[in-house]
Amino acid sequence: MKSNNKKVKKFGVSSGLIILGCAIVAFAFFKYVCGAKGNFDAMGHPLPGKVFGTLYQGGWVIPIVMTLLLTVIALSVERFIAMQKARGTGNLVKFVHDSKEMLENLDIDGARQLCDKQKGSVANILRAGLLRYEDIEASELTNDEKAVLVAKEIEDATALELPIMEQNLPVIATISTLGTLMGLFGTVLGMIKSFGAMGQEGAPDSTQLAIGISEALMNTAMGIGTGALAIIAYGFFSGKVQNVTNAVNEIGFAIGQTFTTRKIKQQ
Repeated sequence: MKSNNKKVKKFGVSSGLIILGCAIVAFAFFKYVCGAKGNFDAMGHPLPGKVFGTLYQGGWVIPIVMTLLLTVIALSVERFIAMQKARGTGNLVKFVHDSKEMLENLDIDGARQLCDKQKGSVANILRAGLLRYEDIEASELTNDEKAVLVAKEIEDATALELPIMEQNLPVIATISTLGTLMGLFGTVLGMIKSFGAMGQEGAPDSTQLAIGISEALMNTAMGIGTGALAIIAYGFFSGKVQNVTNAVNEIGFAIGQTFTTRKIKQQ
C-alpha cells in the first residue's frame, strides 16, 4: 500500500548560520563596545561603573563565551517559535481530547477536519494515520492487522516530524558543557597572568595582578552563566518535545482502539 505521508515542511533554522551570526555580533561588540576608549582612563584601567570596560579585561576568551551565550539565546528563540508551530494553532491538550472523543465515536471525518484546523506536527501525524485508516477500512484484513498498519503509518510519520522538533537541541546541550569549560579556560589564563605578576622580583606588578584576577573572574562568571542558561533551555525544550511525543502516543493508541470499537459494534 502506498504511504500517505506528505513531505514535511521544515521550519527550523540551521545552527551553523546562527552560530556564525552570533560570533560576528559577539566579536564586534567586544571590540567596539567593550573596548571603546570611553570605558578606560589614561592608564588603560576600566573607569568605575563601566561594566563593559571590566568585561574587556576578561581577554580574548570572553568573545568566544559571548558567542556561546548569544547562540543559546538565539536558538532558544528559534526553538520556541518552532515548537509553537509544531504544537499547532490551538491548545494541544484540547486537540488530543477532542480527537480521542471523535475516534471513540468513529467520527473519522470530524477528526480529519480537526487536524486541518489544528495543523502542526501532532495534527500531521494524526492525519497520516487517518488516511491509512481510510485506505484499509474496507479491506479484508483482520482488525489486528489493520491496527498494526495504522500504527506503522503513525510511527513513520512521527519519524519524519520528531527530528524537526529536536533540531538544534543537541547544540544547546553541547553548549551547556562547552560554555562552562571555556569559562574555566579563561579563568586559568587569568590566574596564570596573576601568578606571573606576583612572581616578579621585588614588589608585585599590581596592574598585571588586577588584570589577571579580573580576567579570571569575568571568564568564570560568563562561563557559568552560559552553561546554566543552556541547561535550562535544553531541559525546557526537551520537556516540550516529550509532551508532543506523549500526545502522539495517546492519539496512536486511540486510532488503534477504533478497530476494536468497530468490531464490538458490528457484533
